[in-house]
Amino acid sequence: MVLPIVKYGDPVLRKKGARIQKVTPEVKRLISDMMETMRAAHGVGLAAQQVGQPVQLAIVDVCGITDRPSTLELAGQPADVESFMPVVLINPEITPSGELVTGPEGCLSFPEIYTDISRPEFVTVKAQDASGETFRFRCGGLLARAVQHEVDHLNGILFIDRMETTKRRELKAELEELQAETKAALKRAG
Repeated sequence: MVLPIVKYGDPVLRKKGARIQKVTPEVKRLISDMMETMRAAHGVGLAAQQVGQPVQLAIVDVCGITDRPSTLELAGQPADVESFMPVVLINPEITPSGELVTGPEGCLSFPEIYTDISRPEFVTVKAQDASGETFRFRCGGLLARAVQHEVDHLNGILFIDRMETTKRRELKAELEELQAETKAALKRAG
């Protein structure tokens, strides 16, 4: 089922997600719904907060994106990114490394707002998969950027928090308008 995507201004986006203790049928359903939602929105990642669920769950899928390549290592060996996608991250722990790389980012919770964000080039990830099994990988490129973006969401951090001050000032009117629209919609639904 395609779920509504929470927009900037909804307090759930600022909530640190609770750890998932067990992969229950409800968690599996949420994973399935999030996959469907992400694909319907043409996103490369989605965190549970973005569908109103403050838990430590995110999904990423960078398949088919050739203009911003990704790298992947499993057990220290290069691996095929496409065959690893989509990746479910439950209770992820990340260790960023490498130089800061600036690249374009957007967010499904911020429609039509894009900017360059600087993030470490690589990230080592330890997480649980959709079966609750622990796995590890190291990635670079777009996959590393998407993982860091989604893990930020799980901790209540938004990509606008990582924007340069000048860019945030440039986008101030758009951000305030989106926030006001969201708050008004929440009040009406209230």
